[in-house]
Amino acid sequence: MKTTTVWIYLILANLFWAGNYIFGDHLLSEMAPLWITFSRWLLAVIILIPLAFFVEKPQWHKVRKELLPLLIMGITGIIGYNYFLLIALQYTTATNAALVSAVNPGIIIIFSFFALHEKLTKIQVAGLIVSLLGVMVIITKGKFELLFEANNNRGDLMMLLVIVVWGIYSIIGKKVTTPPITATAVSSLFAIMILVPFLFLEGAHFAQISQLSIIGIIYMAVFPCVLSFIFWNIAVKVLGASKTGISLNLIPAFTAIIAVVLGEKITVEQIIGGLLVFIGIYLTSGLVYRQSYNTNKTMNS
Repeated sequence: MKTTTVWIYLILANLFWAGNYIFGDHLLSEMAPLWITFSRWLLAVIILIPLAFFVEKPQWHKVRKELLPLLIMGITGIIGYNYFLLIALQYTTATNAALVSAVNPGIIIIFSFFALHEKLTKIQVAGLIVSLLGVMVIITKGKFELLFEANNNRGDLMMLLVIVVWGIYSIIGKKVTTPPITATAVSSLFAIMILVPFLFLEGAHFAQISQLSIIGIIYMAVFPCVLSFIFWNIAVKVLGASKTGISLNLIPAFTAIIAVVLGEKITVEQIIGGLLVFIGIYLTSGLVYRQSYNTNKTMNS
């Protein structure tokens, strides 16, 4: 597959995920995070399983050998990422959540260093520190003493957990050999099976669900759940976890644009923190491009 095509997939994936932040913020006024996560992924599985059968025609005896990593992908990327994101959005804005998530590429590179033994330079480490400083500016609104006051930044701190589980999902996704649609379908099926017992404990409250919320669930199932995850898993296999992770910088940009269009104000602290995050991620992951380019140049010379 052409690299250009893969990057188009990644741009679309991150655009869809940006919409995920906006719709998720709205849905929380009418549905519990657990039910939102279950509903969207149940619909997604209904779409994914036929796609896997007819498009990829997977060899199921090979898929069975990777059930454990696919189960972990379901727990981390399907349940953990989506559920914790919705919890975070109960305490912070969509823009703030997206800006904090911009540190994700750096975390993926760190995970890649330990799990996949990819190279990590001092400049990349420095970049990660700068990006984390930017996250702290966003979380504390520029007042670092607030970092230890959980009530003031609970949602932003929860986003750090979202970043960690997505990093784990991405690393495992790089190592599995199951085709991307099938991998997403199987991990999603595991996820909804795990969620069912918790739904009985949660209880159901659907009296106030609006038409916009129904549209939101359908959007979140078709675009962020199905298309974004498929595009992401394709990119991870073609480009690797580190290079693919760089594209996550697009989420806060897309989210901020959508939020401004919908009337949300962007604060000075969000701008400063966002700039620090982007500078840090440029130092951390921008080198991935240069190292890859130099390697290819050396091999071709």
